[in-house]
Amino acid sequence: MNERINNLRLDAGIAQLKDDPRLVVIDCEGNVIDPLIGLKKFAELLVKECAKVADLADENKCEWIGGNILTHFGVEE
Repeated sequence: MNERINNLRLDAGIAQLKDDPRLVVIDCEGNVIDPLIGLKKFAELLVKECAKVADLADENKCEWIGGNILTHFGVEE
């Protein structure tokens, strides 16, 4: 997983508890909460990050915004 995606996952509170292979969502107080809350936050952060990459590409008059977003997140076509 790309480091930036991993950081967004952590920012959304999606974590793995010690000795447990499942992912959980943890709020800022350390409580396990509804996973849909974390997924929604992760999606919002991901979309905001994509918008930033698109804005940077637009400033540089780049024609391959989608390719820049894929590269930014380390995703292969």
